[in-house]
Amino acid sequence: MDETTENKAKGGFARAESLTPEERSKIARRAAKTRWKDSNLPRATHEGMLTLGDIQIPCAVLADGRRVLTQSGFMQALGRARQAKGRKYYDADVNLPAFLTAKNLKPFVSKDLEVTSSQIEFKPVRGARAFGYAAELLPKACEVFLKAQDAKELDVRQEHIAARAQILIRALASVGIVALVDEATGYQDVRPQQALQAYLEIIIRKELAAWAKRFPDEFYENIYKLKGWQWPGMGKNRFSVVAHYTRDLVYERLAAGLLEELERNSPKNEKGQRPNKLHQWLTEDVGNPMLAQHLHSLIMFQRLAITSGFGWKRFVKMVDQVLPKKGSTLELPLTSSETT
Repeated sequence: MDETTENKAKGGFARAESLTPEERSKIARRAAKTRWKDSNLPRATHEGMLTLGDIQIPCAVLADGRRVLTQSGFMQALGRARQAKGRKYYDADVNLPAFLTAKNLKPFVSKDLEVTSSQIEFKPVRGARAFGYAAELLPKACEVFLKAQDAKELDVRQEHIAARAQILIRALASVGIVALVDEATGYQDVRPQQALQAYLEIIIRKELAAWAKRFPDEFYENIYKLKGWQWPGMGKNRFSVVAHYTRDLVYERLAAGLLEELERNSPKNEKGQRPNKLHQWLTEDVGNPMLAQHLHSLIMFQRLAITSGFGWKRFVKMVDQVLPKKGSTLELPLTSSETT
């Protein structure tokens, strides 16, 4: 024992000897209560690390089946500091996580979210105790920031959180549907371990600029791969039948009656060509986000089919089952100036 440690030990003994019997009893009861509380905490049966781009979030599955993300990792994923700063700016609402206590977010936090976002205290596989939040809370928290952004209620200090939320919610939704397909087809039993994790990381790392482009190059490249055609690149004209595939896979599945309405707004000229791209008639607030999400889902199915060794027909069958064609009633609004 070194001199510093020895001195600390002596000091501890001295303090213990100076305590009255009542004080010692009180400390003993407090320690027993802490041990009892620790023994009654939900225990983690499995632990791991969830990688979201350059962020790693410790996660766990509890004995009762709950999936948990650690508190600090959760906030890092949202680009937040570990604790809310400045009570002048934040509400002192102890029932909400720090990342949802900003006053301007309050109108976008549902009553259900208020009661389901409580901190979870649990006993990790190694260690005394840990704190976290239900994994399902992450996309819900993202939605709060995105709703506030849509309503133009975000503070400038929160804009980076909304940008992160946009990436996270798209990536998590994509991985969710992949997992559902794997479960439905039985592929989860042969899927390589960490395959979904690797897929999620790839999506997170994609630049937001990729979403600004209505039809990603990969969408067309994957069509060629599934058909067994040689991909010439975007610099060459695509086979004319690809336009038919685009109509079938995209516009006929986005909303009922949409394709007919788009074609009426952009009729063919004497050369049989349309003066505008069909997607140019979609609204910015509803149509384009729906198109982006639909294309993202299609590309996910394309990747799944390609990596599984499926061909074009098997791919289309998968899409028919999950993203069937719509009916004949128009549901998706177009820009007001073009529909009058």
